[in-house]
Amino acid sequence: MSNEGQVKLSEKVANLPTSPGVYIYRDANESVLYVGKAKRLRNRVRSYFQDSRPTDGRIKTMVSKIDDLEVFVTDSEAEALILENNLIKQYQPRYNIMYRDDKSYPYICITDETKPRVFPTRTVVKDGSKYYGPYDSVGAMKRMLETIRKAFGLCTCAVSQKTIDKTRGVPKWHSCFDDYLENCSGDWDNEVYQATVKKVDRMLNGKTDQLIRELKEEMQIASDALVFEEAAQLRDSLEAVQHYSQKMKMVVSKKVDRDVFAIRKDEEIGEACGVLFKVREGKMIGKFHRFLKNIEGLEMGEMLQSFVEDYYTGQYMAAIPDEVYLSHELPETEPLEQYLQQERGKIVPVHVPQIGEKKQLIKMAQANAKLHLNERALEKAKAERDRIPHAVKELKEHLKLDRLPRRIECFDNSNLQGTDPVASMVCFVDAKPRKSEYKRFNIKTVEGPDDFASMKEVLARRYSRVMKEGTQIPDLIIVDGGKGQLSSAVEALKEIDFYGECEVIGLAKRLEEVFLPGMSDPIMIPKKSSALKLLQQARDEAHRFAITFHRQKRSTRTVKTELLDINGVGEKTAKKLLIEFGSVKKIKAAKKEEIQAVAGKSVGEKVYNYFEG
Repeated sequence: MSNEGQVKLSEKVANLPTSPGVYIYRDANESVLYVGKAKRLRNRVRSYFQDSRPTDGRIKTMVSKIDDLEVFVTDSEAEALILENNLIKQYQPRYNIMYRDDKSYPYICITDETKPRVFPTRTVVKDGSKYYGPYDSVGAMKRMLETIRKAFGLCTCAVSQKTIDKTRGVPKWHSCFDDYLENCSGDWDNEVYQATVKKVDRMLNGKTDQLIRELKEEMQIASDALVFEEAAQLRDSLEAVQHYSQKMKMVVSKKVDRDVFAIRKDEEIGEACGVLFKVREGKMIGKFHRFLKNIEGLEMGEMLQSFVEDYYTGQYMAAIPDEVYLSHELPETEPLEQYLQQERGKIVPVHVPQIGEKKQLIKMAQANAKLHLNERALEKAKAERDRIPHAVKELKEHLKLDRLPRRIECFDNSNLQGTDPVASMVCFVDAKPRKSEYKRFNIKTVEGPDDFASMKEVLARRYSRVMKEGTQIPDLIIVDGGKGQLSSAVEALKEIDFYGECEVIGLAKRLEEVFLPGMSDPIMIPKKSSALKLLQQARDEAHRFAITFHRQKRSTRTVKTELLDINGVGEKTAKKLLIEFGSVKKIKAAKKEEIQAVAGKSVGEKVYNYFEG
């Protein structure tokens, strides 16, 4: 932030009002970083810039990027809550909690028309229509639509939508399947239709007890009036509603309307899950869940508050219940309580239950949240397994391979003037090293510094064992070197009848040339290509692993030939001396007292005398 920007920002903060409102932080590029609400704007905004305020790394990073501030003053905290929600959806700021929906939730819509239509949809449009949901599954939504059809005979076909007849310029109804059965409600008398839609509204709001009472009264009136056909229809409606009501789970003894919110967090995947149970007349009529991301450093109450406020002020157009119960205390309850009272027309208690059936309901909601998080973790793990890195795809294209080189095994030799020859194999899966599958080889049949013969021995041993044990075959074998190394590798694979099971290439260091069997000229992969970087990473890792093994072997041999030749020095003492001094050379240069301090007076004197003599 520039000095000029700091002065400008500090002046704005100092002159902020103490009224409720919404604040927006922007960076130097005028991008929105964060949107928040406050009961007192000046106090809340100023707190971000106070050194005494405890903050996590995420907030510190955000504050360091703030270059400008914009505020909106509102008449109440409830208004601030609504405005905050709308601005977050508009800007989707980087430092606000964001939501990840694993699906587009289904709703049931009752349109705002003279003859309202009832149909399923996944799109919420603010056109005056009523939307019921969201339903956590399509199955639950379809069961409700089927109950509506059985109970009221109302057409719920999505194709039964009013359009304009282009030939006459008047509204008409599309045909639906019920037309063929002469059962489509599109042709009903308007008064009957409106009365039926009101019943459907009660049904969708979970008011089944009230609806059952009304249907019984209407059936009795029709029966007394000897209108038996109408009474029979009402009887069928009553039975369908009663059947649906009986299937709904009774979760609390008191017949109240209640929303139950709970939240759980999974540290490993860095997400939380909010769950809502919708309880109407004591029965569970539906549940809903959302995943919250961008939650680093946030407390459970902060996440829950965001979830609850987003639900009531967002696209869900939710009916406000009699009571709201939460799994955690909210940092600020006033804006939510004010908003709920404003929408409902009376106080809506917001509590965190501690005992009894309400607490059990919270635990049930939290168990559901945990289940959703477990499923989400499995999904992410599978997606990661199925994700093919760009470098792997690019390598397949450059080398014209038959299959993606998802599993790569790379080999390198190491020796010092022919002594202690060793080799290494490193394994890369989806462009990442898999160290648990690295292998080290002592060269057994080759004498002297013969890299070609050493490579041949190692590959023959490695893939003979792969065939014998039936372990996973790589997609690509890389040998460190040019044509000579590659020829030795191909020869070894042919001798054990493994050649052709996977691709094999040689990577020469000097010009980073890639050699393929049967091709006289190398392939030159572009220097900035991620495919070449993957090859280089595998080659360098194999070289590092081989060098490390070679040094360990030389060190062990040095211990055996020198320290262990001293009378009275065993392996344990030799190791202690090497760990303390670092090498035999430094032991030779050490004072007698220093050696005795590690090996003991008697043995230390023997070591000192051995090297001095």
